[in-house]
Amino acid sequence: MNDKAKSKAIKIIIYIFLILVAVIYIAPLLWVLMVSFKTNAEIFTSPFSLPESFYLENYSFAWTAGKLGAATLNSFIVCGITLILSMLIGSMAAFAISRLHFKLAKPCMTFFLLGMMIPVHCVMIPLFTRFAKLGLSNSLIGLIIPYLTFSLPTTIYIMTGFFESMPNELIESACIDGSSIYGIFFKIALPLSRTGLFVTGLMTFVANWNELLLAMVFISDETKKTLPVSLSKFVGPYNTNYSQMFAAIIIAIIPTIIVYCIFSNQIVDGLTAGAVKG
Repeated sequence: MNDKAKSKAIKIIIYIFLILVAVIYIAPLLWVLMVSFKTNAEIFTSPFSLPESFYLENYSFAWTAGKLGAATLNSFIVCGITLILSMLIGSMAAFAISRLHFKLAKPCMTFFLLGMMIPVHCVMIPLFTRFAKLGLSNSLIGLIIPYLTFSLPTTIYIMTGFFESMPNELIESACIDGSSIYGIFFKIALPLSRTGLFVTGLMTFVANWNELLLAMVFISDETKKTLPVSLSKFVGPYNTNYSQMFAAIIIAIIPTIIVYCIFSNQIVDGLTAGAVKG
């Protein structure tokens, strides 16, 4: 077998492997979408067949009875504020660590990276007691603070790599032209590292959008619960309405799918940035 035939065979194997991976990931999502239009009886009698008729009442019931409208709004508020603060504070901290060259840069980076090693379960009880004393429990601010705290280490770690890969000549030219440190950051550093912002922003949004544990512990008011907590209402100890639960799941994952579709190219560019030099 010559080199051309060998490379063609390798490409075919790679494509087959990628197709299998895509099927493994997409098939469960399509199955959930399919059964969300069925009744409970259809799910148990023919779980893998197409629905006899599209039962749209599952979605209307899930939206109204599950109060997904208010829960979705709460999730957008919490995730949106966390996303903006995480990207702003994290990118500023990463720029300072990677470009200002102060003596405590490495200890600061180590301190932030320690946050990636601390599981949320270890700090949940201390946070709950402290927030109860401060009056922050049962409030959206009480969710934003820990979400932001656990999002910053990853943001700082990724953005530091992007800022370090920037050419030194750009920073030196801006300094010669009399630009301030804030001008360099907002006019040069951030635009050049926008792919990193897309990656960290998406990771922050998806992680906080799907977070359940802190939201269940800190929020007891029905009007302030987030979307993952509202989804848990459809599962009971003695009875579970699967058709309405699957409809609620589809509603919950639509925003993340939309975000992935819109920013897919930027995400790929951000993940591959720096992989090829020259």
